[in-house]
Amino acid sequence: MEISLKLLEISGMIALLLWGVHMVQTGIQRAYGPELRRLLSSALPNRFWGFLAGIGVTAILQSSTATGLMATSFTSEGLISLVTALAIMSGANVGTTLIVQVLSFDITQIAPIFILIGVWMFRRGNITRTRDLGRVVIGLGLMLLSLELVHNAVVPYAEAQVFRTVLHAITAAPVLNVLLAAALTWLAHSSVAIVLLIMPFASAGIIPLDAAFALVLGANLGTAINPWLEGGSSSDPESKRLPLGNLFNRIAGCLIGLAVLEPAANYISVIIPDPAQAVAAYHLVFNLSLAVLTLPFLSFFARLLCHWLPVREGQADPTKPVYLEENARKSPPAAMAVAAREALRMADTLKQMLDGVGDALENGDRKRASETRRLDDILDHLNTAIKEYLTSLDAQTFDDRDDRRMREILIFTTNIEQAGDVIERDLVNLTSKRIKRRLSFSPEGQRELLDMLQRLESNLRSATAIFMNEDPRMARKLAKEKEMFRELEERTISAHFQRLQAGRQDSTETSTLHLDVVRDLKRINAHLVAAAAYPVLKGQGELLTSRLKLTKHS
Repeated sequence: MEISLKLLEISGMIALLLWGVHMVQTGIQRAYGPELRRLLSSALPNRFWGFLAGIGVTAILQSSTATGLMATSFTSEGLISLVTALAIMSGANVGTTLIVQVLSFDITQIAPIFILIGVWMFRRGNITRTRDLGRVVIGLGLMLLSLELVHNAVVPYAEAQVFRTVLHAITAAPVLNVLLAAALTWLAHSSVAIVLLIMPFASAGIIPLDAAFALVLGANLGTAINPWLEGGSSSDPESKRLPLGNLFNRIAGCLIGLAVLEPAANYISVIIPDPAQAVAAYHLVFNLSLAVLTLPFLSFFARLLCHWLPVREGQADPTKPVYLEENARKSPPAAMAVAAREALRMADTLKQMLDGVGDALENGDRKRASETRRLDDILDHLNTAIKEYLTSLDAQTFDDRDDRRMREILIFTTNIEQAGDVIERDLVNLTSKRIKRRLSFSPEGQRELLDMLQRLESNLRSATAIFMNEDPRMARKLAKEKEMFRELEERTISAHFQRLQAGRQDSTETSTLHLDVVRDLKRINAHLVAAAAYPVLKGQGELLTSRLKLTKHS
Protein backbone atom coordinates (compact mmCIF):
# COMPACT_ATOMS: atom_id res chain seq x y z
CA MET A 1 0.00 0.00 0.00
CA GLU A 2 2.84 2.38 0.91
CA ILE A 3 4.60 1.72 -2.41
CA SER A 4 1.38 2.36 -4.34
CA LEU A 5 0.90 5.71 -2.59
CA LYS A 6 4.53 6.65 -3.23
CA LEU A 7 4.20 5.79 -6.94
CA LEU A 8 1.02 7.88 -7.08
CA GLU A 9 2.88 10.75 -5.41
CA ILE A 10 5.76 10.53 -7.88
CA SER A 11 3.28 10.39 -10.77
CA GLY A 12 1.76 13.65 -9.55
CA MET A 13 5.21 15.26 -9.44
CA ILE A 14 5.90 14.06 -12.99
CA ALA A 15 2.58 15.55 -14.07
CA LEU A 16 3.68 18.84 -12.49
CA LEU A 17 6.91 18.69 -14.52
CA LEU A 18 4.98 18.08 -17.74
CA TRP A 19 2.64 20.95 -16.95
CA GLY A 20 5.59 23.27 -16.32
CA VAL A 21 7.09 22.34 -19.69
CA HIS A 22 3.71 22.91 -21.32
CA MET A 23 3.40 26.37 -19.76
CA VAL A 24 6.86 27.36 -20.99
CA GLN A 25 6.15 26.19 -24.53
CA THR A 26 2.67 27.72 -24.84
CA GLY A 27 3.78 30.99 -23.23
CA ILE A 28 6.65 31.40 -25.70
CA GLN A 29 4.47 30.44 -28.66
CA ARG A 30 1.84 32.99 -27.68
CA ALA A 31 4.37 35.74 -27.03
CA TYR A 32 6.74 35.23 -29.94
CA GLY A 33 5.10 32.62 -32.18
CA PRO A 34 4.63 34.87 -35.27
CA GLU A 35 8.18 36.26 -35.01
CA LEU A 36 9.69 32.78 -34.71
CA ARG A 37 7.57 31.56 -37.60
CA ARG A 38 8.80 34.44 -39.76
CA LEU A 39 12.39 33.65 -38.76
CA LEU A 40 12.08 30.08 -39.98
CA SER A 41 10.24 31.03 -43.18
CA SER A 42 12.76 33.75 -44.08
CA ALA A 43 15.22 33.10 -46.89
CA LEU A 44 17.94 30.94 -45.39
CA PRO A 45 20.95 30.89 -47.73
CA ASN A 46 22.37 27.48 -46.76
CA ARG A 47 22.09 24.53 -44.40
CA PHE A 48 24.47 26.12 -41.86
CA TRP A 49 22.14 29.08 -41.31
CA GLY A 50 19.19 26.71 -41.24
CA PHE A 51 20.95 24.72 -38.52
CA LEU A 52 21.53 27.87 -36.46
CA ALA A 53 17.93 29.01 -36.97
CA GLY A 54 16.71 25.62 -35.75
CA ILE A 55 18.86 25.91 -32.61
CA GLY A 56 17.67 29.45 -31.88
CA VAL A 57 13.96 28.89 -32.44
CA THR A 58 13.87 25.62 -30.51
CA ALA A 59 15.98 26.99 -27.66
CA ILE A 60 13.28 29.62 -27.22
CA LEU A 61 10.26 27.39 -27.88
CA GLN A 62 11.70 24.36 -26.06
CA SER A 63 9.79 22.14 -28.46
CA SER A 64 11.45 20.45 -31.41
CA THR A 65 7.99 19.13 -32.31
CA ALA A 66 6.68 22.68 -32.80
CA THR A 67 9.74 23.60 -34.85
CA GLY A 68 9.34 20.44 -36.92
CA LEU A 69 5.68 21.16 -37.66
CA MET A 70 6.53 24.71 -38.78
CA ALA A 71 9.41 23.53 -40.96
CA THR A 72 7.19 20.84 -42.48
CA SER A 73 4.53 23.37 -43.44
CA PHE A 74 7.15 25.72 -44.95
CA THR A 75 8.64 22.89 -46.99
CA SER A 76 5.21 21.85 -48.28
CA GLU A 77 4.49 25.46 -49.26
CA GLY A 78 7.83 25.76 -51.08
CA LEU A 79 9.12 28.54 -48.79
CA ILE A 80 12.29 26.62 -47.87
CA SER A 81 14.11 23.69 -49.48
CA LEU A 82 14.06 20.19 -48.04
CA VAL A 83 17.83 20.40 -47.37
CA THR A 84 17.36 23.58 -45.34
CA ALA A 85 14.43 22.02 -43.48
CA LEU A 86 16.51 18.96 -42.57
CA ALA A 87 19.24 21.30 -41.30
CA ILE A 88 16.63 23.17 -39.24
CA MET A 89 15.56 19.90 -37.65
CA SER A 90 19.17 19.03 -36.79
CA GLY A 91 19.44 22.41 -35.11
CA ALA A 92 16.09 21.89 -33.38
CA ASN A 93 17.32 18.66 -31.83
CA VAL A 94 20.35 20.52 -30.45
CA GLY A 95 18.18 23.42 -29.28
CA THR A 96 16.12 21.21 -26.97
CA THR A 97 19.26 20.29 -25.03
CA LEU A 98 20.06 23.82 -23.89
CA ILE A 99 17.44 24.18 -21.15
CA VAL A 100 18.39 20.71 -19.94
CA GLN A 101 21.96 21.98 -19.51
CA VAL A 102 20.75 24.87 -17.36
CA LEU A 103 18.41 22.78 -15.22
CA SER A 104 21.06 20.11 -14.62
CA PHE A 105 22.66 22.45 -12.07
CA ASP A 106 21.27 22.75 -8.55
CA ILE A 107 19.22 25.93 -8.86
CA THR A 108 16.02 24.60 -7.30
CA GLN A 109 16.22 27.22 -4.52
CA ILE A 110 15.10 29.91 -6.93
CA ALA A 111 11.95 28.01 -7.99
CA PRO A 112 9.68 29.95 -5.57
CA ILE A 113 11.17 33.23 -6.82
CA PHE A 114 10.38 32.24 -10.42
CA ILE A 115 6.81 31.37 -9.50
CA LEU A 116 6.38 34.62 -7.54
CA ILE A 117 7.71 36.77 -10.40
CA GLY A 118 5.67 34.84 -12.96
CA VAL A 119 2.41 35.22 -11.02
CA TRP A 120 3.08 38.95 -10.58
CA MET A 121 3.70 39.35 -14.34
CA PHE A 122 0.61 37.32 -15.21
CA ARG A 123 -1.73 39.09 -12.79
CA ARG A 124 -0.38 42.63 -13.13
CA GLY A 125 0.69 42.71 -16.75
CA ASN A 126 -1.48 44.98 -18.87
CA ILE A 127 0.17 43.81 -22.08
CA THR A 128 -0.70 40.39 -23.46
CA ARG A 129 2.96 39.55 -24.13
CA THR A 130 3.87 40.34 -20.50
CA ARG A 131 1.20 37.91 -19.32
CA ASP A 132 2.47 35.26 -21.73
CA LEU A 133 6.03 35.70 -20.45
CA GLY A 134 4.61 35.41 -16.95
CA ARG A 135 3.36 31.96 -17.93
CA VAL A 136 6.87 31.09 -19.08
CA VAL A 137 8.44 32.14 -15.77
CA ILE A 138 5.79 30.24 -13.79
CA GLY A 139 6.45 27.18 -15.95
CA LEU A 140 10.19 27.36 -15.27
CA GLY A 141 9.51 27.59 -11.55
CA LEU A 142 7.20 24.58 -11.66
CA MET A 143 9.80 22.58 -13.59
CA LEU A 144 12.48 23.32 -10.98
CA LEU A 145 10.09 22.59 -8.13
CA SER A 146 8.93 19.28 -9.62
CA LEU A 147 12.52 18.12 -10.22
CA GLU A 148 13.38 18.79 -6.58
CA LEU A 149 10.23 16.99 -5.42
CA VAL A 150 10.98 13.95 -7.59
CA HIS A 151 14.58 13.82 -6.34
CA ASN A 152 13.52 14.06 -2.69
CA ALA A 153 10.83 11.42 -3.22
CA VAL A 154 13.08 8.80 -4.79
CA VAL A 155 16.21 9.25 -2.62
CA PRO A 156 14.73 7.43 0.44
CA TYR A 157 13.96 4.46 -1.76
CA ALA A 158 17.38 4.32 -3.42
CA GLU A 159 18.45 1.49 -1.13
CA ALA A 160 15.06 -0.29 -1.02
CA GLN A 161 15.65 -3.74 -2.46
CA VAL A 162 12.21 -4.12 -4.05
CA PHE A 163 12.39 -0.74 -5.73
CA ARG A 164 15.91 -1.34 -7.03
CA THR A 165 14.98 -4.82 -8.27
CA VAL A 166 12.06 -3.48 -10.27
CA LEU A 167 14.11 -0.68 -11.81
CA HIS A 168 17.02 -2.98 -12.51
CA ALA A 169 14.71 -5.34 -14.40
CA ILE A 170 13.35 -2.43 -16.44
CA THR A 171 16.76 -0.91 -17.24
CA ALA A 172 18.77 -4.10 -17.74
CA ALA A 173 18.37 -4.21 -21.52
CA PRO A 174 19.56 -1.06 -23.37
CA VAL A 175 17.24 -1.65 -26.34
CA LEU A 176 14.23 -1.91 -24.02
CA ASN A 177 15.38 1.32 -22.33
CA VAL A 178 15.38 3.07 -25.69
CA LEU A 179 11.90 1.79 -26.57
CA LEU A 180 10.52 2.65 -23.12
CA ALA A 181 11.82 6.22 -23.20
CA ALA A 182 10.65 6.64 -26.81
CA ALA A 183 7.13 5.60 -25.83
CA LEU A 184 7.11 7.93 -22.81
CA THR A 185 8.38 10.84 -24.92
CA TRP A 186 5.72 10.19 -27.54
CA LEU A 187 3.03 10.21 -24.85
CA ALA A 188 4.43 13.32 -23.12
CA HIS A 189 5.12 15.18 -26.40
CA SER A 190 8.34 16.46 -24.81
CA SER A 191 11.85 15.02 -24.84
CA VAL A 192 12.89 17.83 -22.46
CA ALA A 193 10.52 16.56 -19.77
CA ILE A 194 11.67 12.95 -20.11
CA VAL A 195 15.39 13.81 -20.01
CA LEU A 196 14.81 16.05 -16.98
CA LEU A 197 12.96 13.15 -15.36
CA ILE A 198 15.86 10.76 -15.98
CA MET A 199 18.28 13.10 -14.20
CA PRO A 200 17.00 12.76 -10.59
CA PHE A 201 16.82 8.96 -10.90
CA ALA A 202 20.42 8.87 -12.13
CA SER A 203 21.50 11.38 -9.47
CA ALA A 204 19.96 9.23 -6.71
CA GLY A 205 21.83 6.19 -8.02
CA ILE A 206 18.61 4.31 -8.69
CA ILE A 207 19.50 3.66 -12.33
CA PRO A 208 23.08 3.20 -13.60
CA LEU A 209 24.59 5.79 -15.90
CA ASP A 210 24.64 3.57 -19.00
CA ALA A 211 20.93 2.82 -18.55
CA ALA A 212 20.26 6.56 -18.14
CA PHE A 213 22.12 7.22 -21.40
CA ALA A 214 20.04 4.56 -23.16
CA LEU A 215 16.90 6.27 -21.89
CA VAL A 216 18.21 9.56 -23.27
CA LEU A 217 18.61 7.88 -26.66
CA GLY A 218 15.00 6.77 -26.45
CA ALA A 219 13.85 10.28 -25.58
CA ASN A 220 15.59 11.57 -28.70
CA LEU A 221 13.91 8.86 -30.77
CA GLY A 222 10.48 9.55 -29.29
CA THR A 223 10.65 13.25 -30.09
CA ALA A 224 10.77 12.39 -33.80
CA ILE A 225 7.58 10.32 -33.66
CA ASN A 226 5.13 13.18 -33.07
CA PRO A 227 6.20 15.27 -36.12
CA TRP A 228 5.90 12.10 -38.23
CA LEU A 229 2.37 11.44 -36.97
CA GLU A 230 1.18 15.06 -36.85
CA GLY A 231 3.18 16.78 -39.59
CA GLY A 232 1.88 16.88 -43.14
CA SER A 233 -1.00 14.95 -44.63
CA SER A 234 -1.29 11.24 -45.38
CA SER A 235 -2.67 12.17 -48.79
CA ASP A 236 0.34 14.41 -49.49
CA PRO A 237 3.58 12.35 -49.56
CA GLU A 238 5.65 15.50 -50.11
CA SER A 239 4.68 16.84 -46.69
CA LYS A 240 5.91 13.63 -45.03
CA ARG A 241 9.48 13.93 -46.31
CA LEU A 242 10.88 16.07 -43.50
CA PRO A 243 9.28 14.13 -40.61
CA LEU A 244 10.43 10.84 -42.16
CA GLY A 245 13.96 12.19 -42.69
CA ASN A 246 14.13 13.34 -39.06
CA LEU A 247 12.83 9.97 -37.85
CA PHE A 248 15.44 8.06 -39.88
CA ASN A 249 18.09 10.44 -38.56
CA ARG A 250 17.07 9.66 -34.97
CA ILE A 251 16.95 5.89 -35.58
CA ALA A 252 20.46 5.92 -37.10
CA GLY A 253 21.72 8.00 -34.18
CA CYS A 254 20.22 5.61 -31.64
CA LEU A 255 21.87 2.62 -33.33
CA ILE A 256 25.25 4.35 -33.23
CA GLY A 257 24.64 5.44 -29.64
CA LEU A 258 23.80 1.91 -28.54
CA ALA A 259 26.96 0.62 -30.18
CA VAL A 260 29.18 2.95 -28.13
CA LEU A 261 26.99 3.17 -25.03
CA GLU A 262 29.33 1.58 -22.49
CA PRO A 263 32.53 3.45 -23.45
CA ALA A 264 30.55 6.72 -23.64
CA ALA A 265 29.23 6.17 -20.10
CA ASN A 266 32.70 5.35 -18.77
CA TYR A 267 34.33 8.34 -20.46
CA ILE A 268 31.71 10.94 -19.51
CA SER A 269 31.47 9.70 -15.90
CA VAL A 270 35.21 10.38 -15.48
CA ILE A 271 34.96 13.92 -16.88
CA ILE A 272 31.64 14.80 -15.19
CA PRO A 273 31.23 13.00 -11.83
CA ASP A 274 27.73 14.40 -11.15
CA PRO A 275 25.24 11.93 -12.74
CA ALA A 276 22.57 14.58 -13.48
CA GLN A 277 25.04 16.80 -15.30
CA ALA A 278 26.48 13.75 -17.06
CA VAL A 279 23.00 12.89 -18.42
CA ALA A 280 22.53 16.47 -19.64
CA ALA A 281 26.00 16.47 -21.23
CA TYR A 282 25.34 13.18 -23.02
CA HIS A 283 22.05 14.58 -24.35
CA LEU A 284 23.96 17.54 -25.83
CA VAL A 285 26.91 15.51 -27.15
CA PHE A 286 24.61 12.99 -28.84
CA ASN A 287 22.68 15.65 -30.76
CA LEU A 288 25.75 17.72 -31.66
CA SER A 289 27.62 14.64 -32.89
CA LEU A 290 24.65 13.48 -34.96
CA ALA A 291 24.31 16.94 -36.51
CA VAL A 292 28.02 17.06 -37.43
CA LEU A 293 27.79 13.60 -39.01
CA THR A 294 24.64 14.27 -41.05
CA LEU A 295 24.93 17.91 -42.18
CA PRO A 296 27.42 17.18 -45.03
CA PHE A 297 25.13 14.49 -46.49
CA LEU A 298 21.77 16.31 -46.35
CA SER A 299 21.62 16.92 -50.12
CA PHE A 300 22.00 13.20 -50.82
CA PHE A 301 19.50 12.37 -48.08
CA ALA A 302 17.00 14.89 -49.49
CA ARG A 303 17.23 13.27 -52.93
CA LEU A 304 16.54 9.87 -51.38
CA LEU A 305 13.48 11.22 -49.58
CA CYS A 306 12.18 12.78 -52.80
CA HIS A 307 12.65 9.41 -54.52
CA TRP A 308 10.89 7.50 -51.74
CA LEU A 309 8.02 10.00 -51.46
CA PRO A 310 7.42 11.46 -54.94
CA VAL A 311 4.72 14.03 -55.63
CA ARG A 312 1.56 12.31 -56.79
CA GLU A 313 0.41 13.02 -60.31
CA GLY A 314 -2.53 15.35 -60.43
CA GLN A 315 -2.29 16.11 -56.73
CA ALA A 316 -3.91 19.43 -55.93
CA ASP A 317 -2.40 21.87 -53.46
CA PRO A 318 -5.06 24.46 -52.57
CA THR A 319 -2.41 27.08 -51.82
CA LYS A 320 -0.95 26.90 -55.33
CA PRO A 321 -2.52 28.64 -58.38
CA VAL A 322 -4.26 26.41 -60.90
CA TYR A 323 -5.13 28.72 -63.79
CA LEU A 324 -2.17 31.12 -64.06
CA GLU A 325 -0.80 29.67 -67.28
CA GLU A 326 2.50 30.88 -68.70
CA ASN A 327 1.18 30.77 -72.28
CA ALA A 328 -1.54 33.27 -71.39
CA ARG A 329 1.09 35.94 -70.70
CA LYS A 330 1.45 36.56 -74.42
CA SER A 331 -2.09 37.96 -74.64
CA PRO A 332 -3.18 40.52 -72.01
CA PRO A 333 -6.92 39.65 -72.34
CA ALA A 334 -6.11 35.95 -71.85
CA ALA A 335 -3.86 36.76 -68.88
CA MET A 336 -6.65 38.84 -67.29
CA ALA A 337 -9.11 35.99 -67.85
CA VAL A 338 -6.99 33.35 -66.13
CA ALA A 339 -6.16 35.73 -63.27
CA ALA A 340 -9.87 36.45 -62.79
CA ARG A 341 -10.58 32.74 -62.76
CA GLU A 342 -7.95 32.26 -60.07
CA ALA A 343 -9.49 35.10 -58.09
CA LEU A 344 -12.77 33.17 -58.02
CA ARG A 345 -10.97 30.42 -56.11
CA MET A 346 -10.24 33.02 -53.44
CA ALA A 347 -13.94 33.89 -53.27
CA ASP A 348 -14.78 30.19 -52.87
CA THR A 349 -12.25 29.90 -50.05
CA LEU A 350 -13.70 32.95 -48.30
CA LYS A 351 -17.13 31.29 -48.55
CA GLN A 352 -15.70 28.23 -46.77
CA MET A 353 -14.30 30.47 -44.04
CA LEU A 354 -17.67 32.15 -43.51
CA ASP A 355 -19.31 28.72 -43.30
CA GLY A 356 -16.69 27.68 -40.74
CA VAL A 357 -17.38 30.74 -38.59
CA GLY A 358 -21.11 29.97 -38.78
CA ASP A 359 -20.54 26.39 -37.62
CA ALA A 360 -18.27 27.53 -34.79
CA LEU A 361 -20.83 30.11 -33.64
CA GLU A 362 -23.77 27.74 -33.87
CA ASN A 363 -22.26 24.43 -32.74
CA GLY A 364 -19.22 25.49 -30.71
CA ASP A 365 -16.90 23.29 -32.76
CA ARG A 366 -13.31 24.23 -31.83
CA LYS A 367 -11.85 21.95 -34.52
CA ARG A 368 -13.94 23.72 -37.16
CA ALA A 369 -12.60 27.05 -35.93
CA SER A 370 -9.01 25.80 -36.31
CA GLU A 371 -9.70 24.53 -39.83
CA THR A 372 -11.14 27.93 -40.73
CA ARG A 373 -7.99 29.66 -39.51
CA ARG A 374 -5.81 27.51 -41.78
CA LEU A 375 -7.88 28.44 -44.85
CA ASP A 376 -6.47 31.95 -44.64
CA ASP A 377 -3.12 30.57 -45.83
CA ILE A 378 -4.79 29.71 -49.15
CA LEU A 379 -5.98 33.31 -49.56
CA ASP A 380 -2.54 34.68 -48.72
CA HIS A 381 -0.74 32.45 -51.22
CA LEU A 382 -3.24 32.92 -54.05
CA ASN A 383 -3.33 36.69 -53.57
CA THR A 384 0.47 36.81 -53.75
CA ALA A 385 0.56 34.57 -56.83
CA ILE A 386 -2.07 36.61 -58.70
CA LYS A 387 -0.36 39.87 -57.81
CA GLU A 388 3.05 38.63 -58.98
CA TYR A 389 1.54 37.20 -62.18
CA LEU A 390 -0.24 40.41 -63.18
CA THR A 391 2.53 42.82 -62.23
CA SER A 392 5.07 40.77 -64.21
CA LEU A 393 3.14 41.28 -67.47
CA ASP A 394 4.44 43.73 -70.05
CA ALA A 395 2.35 46.86 -69.39
CA GLN A 396 3.33 48.30 -72.78
CA THR A 397 1.08 45.74 -74.47
CA PHE A 398 -1.98 46.84 -72.44
CA ASP A 399 -4.83 48.91 -73.78
CA ASP A 400 -7.09 50.94 -71.50
CA ARG A 401 -9.44 48.02 -70.88
CA ASP A 402 -6.56 45.69 -69.96
CA ASP A 403 -5.19 48.24 -67.52
CA ARG A 404 -8.61 48.79 -65.94
CA ARG A 405 -9.30 45.06 -65.68
CA MET A 406 -5.95 44.42 -64.04
CA ARG A 407 -6.71 47.03 -61.39
CA GLU A 408 -10.17 45.51 -60.80
CA ILE A 409 -8.65 42.08 -60.27
CA LEU A 410 -6.03 43.41 -57.88
CA ILE A 411 -8.65 45.36 -55.92
CA PHE A 412 -10.89 42.29 -55.75
CA THR A 413 -8.18 39.88 -54.58
CA THR A 414 -6.74 42.37 -52.08
CA ASN A 415 -10.11 42.95 -50.44
CA ILE A 416 -10.97 39.24 -50.39
CA GLU A 417 -7.63 38.53 -48.74
CA GLN A 418 -8.21 41.31 -46.19
CA ALA A 419 -11.68 39.95 -45.43
CA GLY A 420 -10.03 36.60 -44.78
CA ASP A 421 -7.58 38.29 -42.41
CA VAL A 422 -10.49 39.70 -40.40
CA ILE A 423 -11.90 36.19 -40.07
CA GLU A 424 -8.55 34.57 -39.24
CA ARG A 425 -7.22 37.21 -36.83
CA ASP A 426 -10.42 38.35 -35.17
CA LEU A 427 -13.56 36.28 -35.76
CA VAL A 428 -11.90 32.89 -35.24
CA ASN A 429 -10.21 34.15 -32.07
CA LEU A 430 -13.54 35.45 -30.77
CA THR A 431 -15.35 32.17 -31.46
CA SER A 432 -12.47 30.17 -29.94
CA LYS A 433 -12.57 32.38 -26.83
CA ARG A 434 -16.31 31.78 -26.48
CA ILE A 435 -15.86 28.01 -26.85
CA LYS A 436 -12.93 27.94 -24.41
CA ARG A 437 -14.88 29.86 -21.77
CA ARG A 438 -18.02 27.77 -22.42
CA LEU A 439 -20.10 30.88 -22.99
CA SER A 440 -23.35 30.92 -24.96
CA PHE A 441 -24.97 33.79 -26.79
CA SER A 442 -28.62 34.42 -26.06
CA PRO A 443 -30.92 32.66 -28.56
CA GLU A 444 -31.88 36.04 -30.02
CA GLY A 445 -28.28 37.24 -30.16
CA GLN A 446 -27.06 34.07 -31.85
CA ARG A 447 -29.86 34.29 -34.41
CA GLU A 448 -28.93 37.91 -35.16
CA LEU A 449 -25.28 36.97 -35.73
CA LEU A 450 -26.17 34.01 -37.95
CA ASP A 451 -28.56 36.21 -39.96
CA MET A 452 -25.74 38.70 -40.52
CA LEU A 453 -23.48 35.85 -41.65
CA GLN A 454 -26.10 34.64 -44.13
CA ARG A 455 -26.40 38.15 -45.49
CA LEU A 456 -22.63 38.31 -45.84
CA GLU A 457 -22.63 35.09 -47.85
CA SER A 458 -25.33 36.52 -50.12
CA ASN A 459 -23.25 39.67 -50.59
CA LEU A 460 -20.21 37.54 -51.39
CA ARG A 461 -22.17 35.82 -54.17
CA SER A 462 -23.21 39.22 -55.50
CA ALA A 463 -19.65 40.53 -55.35
CA THR A 464 -18.43 37.51 -57.31
CA ALA A 465 -21.09 38.01 -59.97
CA ILE A 466 -20.30 41.73 -60.28
CA PHE A 467 -16.59 40.96 -60.55
CA MET A 468 -17.28 38.67 -63.51
CA ASN A 469 -20.00 40.55 -65.43
CA GLU A 470 -19.41 44.17 -64.27
CA ASP A 471 -23.16 44.81 -64.10
CA PRO A 472 -23.81 48.40 -62.84
CA ARG A 473 -27.28 47.46 -61.54
CA MET A 474 -25.91 44.71 -59.30
CA ALA A 475 -23.07 47.03 -58.25
CA ARG A 476 -25.57 49.67 -57.09
CA LYS A 477 -27.53 47.05 -55.17
CA LEU A 478 -24.40 45.74 -53.44
CA ALA A 479 -23.24 49.27 -52.61
CA LYS A 480 -26.57 49.88 -50.86
CA GLU A 481 -25.87 46.80 -48.78
CA LYS A 482 -23.21 48.77 -46.97
CA GLU A 483 -25.85 51.17 -45.69
CA MET A 484 -28.22 48.28 -45.00
CA PHE A 485 -25.50 46.52 -43.02
CA ARG A 486 -24.88 49.67 -41.01
CA GLU A 487 -28.58 49.82 -40.14
CA LEU A 488 -28.59 46.09 -39.35
CA GLU A 489 -25.62 46.63 -37.05
CA GLU A 490 -27.45 49.45 -35.25
CA ARG A 491 -30.59 47.33 -34.82
CA THR A 492 -28.57 44.38 -33.55
CA ILE A 493 -26.69 46.51 -31.03
CA SER A 494 -29.90 48.19 -29.90
CA ALA A 495 -31.59 44.83 -29.34
CA HIS A 496 -28.52 43.62 -27.47
CA PHE A 497 -28.58 46.64 -25.12
CA GLN A 498 -32.27 46.07 -24.48
CA ARG A 499 -31.50 42.53 -23.35
CA LEU A 500 -28.77 43.90 -21.08
CA GLN A 501 -31.20 46.39 -19.55
CA ALA A 502 -33.62 43.54 -18.96
CA GLY A 503 -30.93 41.77 -16.92
CA ARG A 504 -30.48 38.84 -19.28
CA GLN A 505 -27.53 36.86 -17.90
CA ASP A 506 -26.82 35.16 -21.24
CA SER A 507 -26.40 38.57 -22.87
CA THR A 508 -24.33 40.04 -20.03
CA GLU A 509 -21.72 37.25 -20.12
CA THR A 510 -21.15 37.58 -23.87
CA SER A 511 -21.71 41.31 -24.30
CA THR A 512 -18.19 42.24 -25.42
CA LEU A 513 -17.87 39.17 -27.64
CA HIS A 514 -21.24 39.88 -29.25
CA LEU A 515 -20.39 43.48 -30.09
CA ASP A 516 -16.93 42.52 -31.40
CA VAL A 517 -18.41 39.88 -33.73
CA VAL A 518 -20.93 42.41 -35.07
CA ARG A 519 -18.13 44.91 -35.70
CA ASP A 520 -16.03 42.35 -37.58
CA LEU A 521 -18.95 41.17 -39.73
CA LYS A 522 -19.51 44.77 -40.75
CA ARG A 523 -15.81 45.13 -41.67
CA ILE A 524 -16.00 42.04 -43.87
CA ASN A 525 -19.05 43.41 -45.65
CA ALA A 526 -17.19 46.67 -46.31
CA HIS A 527 -14.39 44.69 -47.98
CA LEU A 528 -16.92 42.86 -50.18
CA VAL A 529 -18.45 46.12 -51.35
CA ALA A 530 -15.02 47.62 -52.02
CA ALA A 531 -13.93 44.45 -53.83
CA ALA A 532 -16.53 44.53 -56.60
CA ALA A 533 -19.13 47.30 -56.41
CA TYR A 534 -16.91 50.35 -56.06
CA PRO A 535 -14.64 49.70 -59.10
CA VAL A 536 -17.70 49.31 -61.36
CA LEU A 537 -19.48 52.38 -59.96
CA LYS A 538 -16.30 54.42 -60.21
CA GLY A 539 -16.04 53.49 -63.88
CA GLN A 540 -19.63 54.66 -64.33
CA GLY A 541 -18.92 57.96 -62.58
CA GLU A 542 -21.48 57.12 -59.88
CA LEU A 543 -19.16 56.97 -56.89
CA LEU A 544 -19.06 59.98 -54.56
CA THR A 545 -15.72 61.10 -53.17
CA SER A 546 -17.20 61.72 -49.70
CA ARG A 547 -20.19 60.72 -47.59
CA LEU A 548 -20.11 64.10 -45.78
CA LYS A 549 -23.23 66.20 -46.16
CA LEU A 550 -22.58 69.42 -48.07
CA THR A 551 -23.32 72.65 -46.14
CA LYS A 552 -23.48 76.30 -47.05
CA HIS A 553 -19.92 76.76 -45.85
CA SER A 554 -18.49 73.82 -47.81
